[in-house]
Amino acid sequence: QVQLVESGGGLVQPGGSLRLSCAASGSIFSINAMGWYRQAPGKQRELVATILSGGNTNYADSVKGRFTISRNNAKNRVYLQMNSLKPEDTAVYYCNVGVLTTSRNPVGYWGQGTQVTVSS
Repeated sequence: QVQLVESGGGLVQPGGSLRLSCAASGSIFSINAMGWYRQAPGKQRELVATILSGGNTNYADSVKGRFTISRNNAKNRVYLQMNSLKPEDTAVYYCNVGVLTTSRNPVGYWGQGTQVTVSS
């Protein structure tokens, strides 16, 4: 089994910053893609950003230039630095990790979600 633990959400004023962190642990042989998704009330879950093991990144147009995804391969962690936050960034943010388990099975895992609220 693989566990994902997220941290870093909270309440912030417009224009502020937050840093999300997600740590993967358990039966991990290797990790390929890591990413962040978000889901606002009444909306579908959407991609925020992804990063591959080699460092290639992809961002939703709505967050380009404001958010930065990074990872620490040695610690099996992925981060999301969020700057210049807007009220429309309010959502539950989910970590997603593509794992090759120690049994050599490829499996995708989701974190439990962390609430980000941008409000004055």
